[in-house]
Amino acid sequence: MHVSSFRMRCFFRVALSLLPLIGVAQSTPLNGPLRVPDWAYPLNPPEPAHPRPLDSVKPLHIPDSKVAFTEAQLNDLFTAPDWRPGSHSAMPKVVAYGNAPDVYACGFCHTPSGQGRPENASLAGLPVQYILQQMADFKNGARRSAWLGPYRPTDRMIGVAMHATTQDVMAAAEYFSAQRLKPRVVVMERSRVPRHHVVGWLYAADEGGGDELLGERLLEFAPDVERHEHRDDQMRYVAYVPVGSIARGKSLAQSGSSALAAPCVTCHGQNLQGVGLIPPIAGRSPSYLLRQLLAFKTGARTGTTAQPMNVVVTNLQLSNMIDVAAYAGSLQP
Repeated sequence: MHVSSFRMRCFFRVALSLLPLIGVAQSTPLNGPLRVPDWAYPLNPPEPAHPRPLDSVKPLHIPDSKVAFTEAQLNDLFTAPDWRPGSHSAMPKVVAYGNAPDVYACGFCHTPSGQGRPENASLAGLPVQYILQQMADFKNGARRSAWLGPYRPTDRMIGVAMHATTQDVMAAAEYFSAQRLKPRVVVMERSRVPRHHVVGWLYAADEGGGDELLGERLLEFAPDVERHEHRDDQMRYVAYVPVGSIARGKSLAQSGSSALAAPCVTCHGQNLQGVGLIPPIAGRSPSYLLRQLLAFKTGARTGTTAQPMNVVVTNLQLSNMIDVAAYAGSLQP
C-alpha cells in the first residue's frame, strides 16, 4: 500500500504553512522550564529476584469471549492473545507471533485489533505511511521517550524497530491501518481521584479505598485490573482530568491561543479525525497523547512528521497539554 502523491503534497503544504510561526514561537520566552512529570509514566514495581513460575494449566477467561488462555500464554511476548478472532481481519505472522528472538508479536502490546492500551499506541486506523515513519524514527533515534529513565513500553518498541525487517514493518503497518479504532476511554473531570497503585504500566484504585486531590495531573486508570492484565481489548479505561479541562482543550484545539502556535484542527481536521498523513487523535488514550506532547516539547520526538508539532507545542505549558489531551480523548474515534 502506498500513500498517494496528493496526500504527500497535502502533508508538506501543512508543514510549510507552519514555518512562518517558527520565528514567533522561538522568540517568545517560555513560562519557566518544563519538568517532565513522573506521574505521566507509571512504572511497574520492581520484579522480585526469584519470580514465581507462571501457571500454564488453569484456563483464564474474560467477558464476551469463548476463548481461554493460561497465565503463561498471556505473558508470552511472541503470541498475541486473541480473545475475539472475529473482530479483525487475519493477522500477519509478525502481528500474531513476531519474529523471535528480537521482534515481539506486534499484537501482544497493541492487541490483535490494534486497539492498544494506554501505555502504548492504538494503531488501528493510522495511515500506513505514518506508521512506517514512526518505525523509522524509533530505529534512527528520532523518536524517544521524554522520560529519561527506563520506560519499558518505549524501550521495547525501540528494540523491535531496530530488528524488524522492512517486510514485517510493511505487513504490520498495512494490517493495523485497515483496522477500526473503537471507543477505548472515558474521560472524567474530577477534583479528587481514588488512591492508587500501578499495575501493568497503569493506575488502579487501591482496595482499601480513599481518595486524594488530583491537582494538575492526568491519571488514567484500569477500572478492572483482571481484564487489563488479561489484555482485554474491549475494556474501556477511565482518564481523570481536572475540572474544566475538556472545555479548555476544545477551545485550544479549535481556536488556538497565544500559547498554541496553531489550533489542532488546522492539521488534524475539524473533529481531530486526521487528514492525509496526519494521524487521527480523536478517542485515543489521553495519557498516551500527553506523553507524546511532552516528547515533542522536550525534543524527544524529532524528524519530518514531528517538525510541525515541535513548533506548535513550543509555548504550551503542562496544563495546556493536559487540556488538549483530555479534549481529544473525549471525542469519538
